[in-house]
Amino acid sequence: MKKARYLIPQLFTADPAVHYFEGKLYIYPSHDIESGIPENDNGDHFDMRDYHVFSMETPESEVIDHGVALDVKDIPWAGRQLWDCDVAYKNGVYYLYFPLKDKTDIFRIGVALSNRPEGPFKPMDMPIYGSYSIDPCLFRDDDGSHYMYFGGLWGGQLQRYRNNKAIECGHEPENDQPALPPRVVRMRDDMLQFSEEPKDVVLLDPDGQVLTAGDHERRFFEASWMHKYNGKYYFSYSTGNTHKLCYATGDNPYGPFTYRGVILTPVIGWTTHHCIVEFKGKWYLFFHDSVPSGGKTWLRSLKVTELEYREDGSIVTIDGEGS
Repeated sequence: MKKARYLIPQLFTADPAVHYFEGKLYIYPSHDIESGIPENDNGDHFDMRDYHVFSMETPESEVIDHGVALDVKDIPWAGRQLWDCDVAYKNGVYYLYFPLKDKTDIFRIGVALSNRPEGPFKPMDMPIYGSYSIDPCLFRDDDGSHYMYFGGLWGGQLQRYRNNKAIECGHEPENDQPALPPRVVRMRDDMLQFSEEPKDVVLLDPDGQVLTAGDHERRFFEASWMHKYNGKYYFSYSTGNTHKLCYATGDNPYGPFTYRGVILTPVIGWTTHHCIVEFKGKWYLFFHDSVPSGGKTWLRSLKVTELEYREDGSIVTIDGEGS
């Protein structure tokens, strides 16, 4: 397997979403800054304030920085922390979906629009009604329907919700109870709102049992991504405090999804976040680590490497530190 390539040495960037638009690969990452805020489990040190959009002709070519596409100061309902985003395209419009804490310090998911893949993007005046938590991932199915996957524990506030309602005291379940699941929701035709109540994304072990909260090697933490390969739906995600990228497969976009294995072992740096993209018959994993910043978990750098499948559809595990 080829050595992974760093993509954007001039900026600290992380949490990549990559899409093939208008004959190019467009990268939509978060933008890390040196905020001076002490590191903690709530992620307050990740005080990101804008998004840059990047493009390249191929995974091996030069990366072009298109500049700031959206700034937190231009979002009417903004509080702080412009974290991981994603972009979808429909009917001539590009929709950028972003998590952001509102003025009460609660994460919501907003949307901003542009007629160009590189932006700039104009945000709507309010977040998506009924949205919460972080890490929106947009997936377009073969019938043209778009689905959003979202959610993240700890600083991502997912533990504060049950059945799409805030609870009095946020907490994770006991170790032997079902793990908190990510969410999936089909988007309305205008792409500006949910068309339904978000649903749980159920993750099962190979024996058909729901993954438990104590199974930190396999349970969901954050960083949802969805792709399709040979007719199967591949839901991939980060295990957070055990620092792995894992994947599970299913037969429809709602799941359930059965755990299949590890995509990427731990990298240098606490967080791990990714996307999986096909380009001209080959598959690529975009991810980040903290090697260029000397291991600072809040100053990360994007990388790309080729992804390989076995004949049975399983993914060959990539060595994070050796990549």
